[in-house]
Amino acid sequence: MERREPGWVVVGVDGSASSRYALEWSAQEAQLRGLGLRIVTAVEIPDPRDPLAGPAIPANVEASPLFRDARALLDYAEEWIGRLYPELETRTRLVLRRPAEALLEVAEEEGTAVIVVGSRGRGTLASAFAGSVGVELAAHSPVPVVVLPKQHETAPGARERVVVGVDGSPASRNAVGFAFAEAQRRGTELVAVCAWQPVTAFALTLGPLPPEVFDDEPLTEAARQTVEEALAEHRERYPDVSVDIRPVRAHPAAALLETATPADLIVVGSRGRGGFTGLLLGSVSQSVLHGARGPVAVVR
Repeated sequence: MERREPGWVVVGVDGSASSRYALEWSAQEAQLRGLGLRIVTAVEIPDPRDPLAGPAIPANVEASPLFRDARALLDYAEEWIGRLYPELETRTRLVLRRPAEALLEVAEEEGTAVIVVGSRGRGTLASAFAGSVGVELAAHSPVPVVVLPKQHETAPGARERVVVGVDGSPASRNAVGFAFAEAQRRGTELVAVCAWQPVTAFALTLGPLPPEVFDDEPLTEAARQTVEEALAEHRERYPDVSVDIRPVRAHPAAALLETATPADLIVVGSRGRGGFTGLLLGSVSQSVLHGARGPVAVVR
């Protein structure tokens, strides 16, 4: 297959069902982008000073059962993708460090376009790409991170779409650009969701509020305006992408999860408006990662 641009889609595998789903999804993504696929697994060497770290790996790391299992997993993954996508260029890498550190190392290399992982690990390797790895990657990766759910659900009759959360924040603007590009590659519809919530009971303790505060129409219009402003420049760049704008009266995470089917790709910014800098990710992106039934892309 002729590469249209230099670069790689990178996927972390550990032998779990979630990572197998991530492997196939990443191969399809690489094919859509005209990129190669880099398959990565990690073997974490236990700290000999930690009594709970497990059995020590011998000085000759390549002789350890864990290393051999990791190498066999990479060989199997490469062979499997070779059968499904024979024209796709693939490479493998085994890294001796924590899974998140291994993938962040690859993420920072020139040519890496996107990182893909499963949401729950614990497959055949002790160094499984567990759920926390996806959160850590999404918080620190310089490139977008796509997290696949634990189970691959189907949505009979549902057409694949790209669903993006919009709130006007810098990360959200980057997410919109990523979502437009993905919708263009897939030839599918882009659904732009902007959620708003009514005044809470707490606000009522502040004293009498004017009647217009309880009117949904101005809030709906403000949400729509936020979306229109965020989409404007990308509409010009991707004129063929059909866009469905949805101002929703709901919590942002709930709005995205209720809008998307397992066939859809959800795209969110890593941190929305008002996010606490001490958190790895914003509450919305974390909630979507944990509740989604399909792939989720987190964009910084």
